[in-house]
Amino acid sequence: MESKKYPLELNTMPGFAGSSAYYLRYEDPHNQNALVSKKANDYWGNVDLYLGGTEHATGHLIYSRFWNKFLFDLGTIAKDEPFQKLINQGMIQGRSNFVYRIQGSNTFVSLGLKDQYDTTQLHVDVNIVENDILDTEAFKKWRPDFADAEFILEDGKYHCGHAVEKMSKSMFNVVNPDSIVERYGADTLRMYEMFLGPLEQSKPWDMKGIDGVHRFLKKLWALFFNRDEFAISTEAPTAEELKILHTLIKKVTSDIENFSFNTAVSAFMICVNELQRVQCNKRAILKPLLVCLAPFAPHIAEELYSRLGHSHSICNAQFPEYNEKFLQENTVKYPVSFNGKVRFTLEFATGTSKEDIEKAVLNDSQSMKYLSGNVPKKVIVVPGKIINIVL
Repeated sequence: MESKKYPLELNTMPGFAGSSAYYLRYEDPHNQNALVSKKANDYWGNVDLYLGGTEHATGHLIYSRFWNKFLFDLGTIAKDEPFQKLINQGMIQGRSNFVYRIQGSNTFVSLGLKDQYDTTQLHVDVNIVENDILDTEAFKKWRPDFADAEFILEDGKYHCGHAVEKMSKSMFNVVNPDSIVERYGADTLRMYEMFLGPLEQSKPWDMKGIDGVHRFLKKLWALFFNRDEFAISTEAPTAEELKILHTLIKKVTSDIENFSFNTAVSAFMICVNELQRVQCNKRAILKPLLVCLAPFAPHIAEELYSRLGHSHSICNAQFPEYNEKFLQENTVKYPVSFNGKVRFTLEFATGTSKEDIEKAVLNDSQSMKYLSGNVPKKVIVVPGKIINIVL
């Protein structure tokens, strides 16, 4: 057989230089004489933020820095460093599930009963397991050799074992996002990924937690409806409602700037629970809430924003700014202690003097019970914190 000969590829520049210095071309894409002009590079200032996996630290980023330094030394570009800030996002790990096969048979025993038998542990496709409960019929269809599988169950269910491992096809723990989107919607998936934990930490994927995010979005939707009817009030918001909203705006604004997306999702959940508690359906509160939510759950935010009567996209809305005056407390709750033991609480207007607080506490009917006619040796008032009566 006649061997074929192919020319050796000697042009490695597109792979080495091209993939390493592409960010420079974005600064001056129509320049026909150079990769980038020094003036354009000085104006744009290279990359403010680079977000990528840790593997980039020994690959792409080193090459990029090499080329940037090289071009800077030649005087071609104005900036010495290619990237101003680097964030390495953590890996999402897989939650593996296991079934337990009795040796020499095609019978599988549930997790709580496996120690009663001589079993072999096998990985099972996590897409046929929900909350560690195996879909036995789907398991039979999963692989031909399991078609006649039999099961020893606990309370009528097959409980799987689990472990947190690297996502891998061989471990059958790769989650198909299409099936999650089909069942829960893209916003639920998007917010749950942010809710898993800090951006830079590795974190396990766990389907048990996704239901909580889905319930949150349902609660949010319910704020805009009275049963099936879209019902928004134009009444002026109360001080409590404004405090709930501006607490959220302050928290989410700070969290976005610090890439703390998981705590921002928690803040949304707290806000919606509080608005549900006070039965708020006011436009002045819900509209800015939607604008805050849009980067996290763009589909539901866009839909509800349009129902509020807006013809433009929520993406073009001005992000709300928090007002510190709405966060100021008008009253302070004081725990009242007798000899260091808290007995009840009293509420006073902010700024009430220590003398007035002491007088009010000693004349309160609840205090009479613990004083039992005795004159206190000392009354300690720590402004804004606690009252302690020493007998």
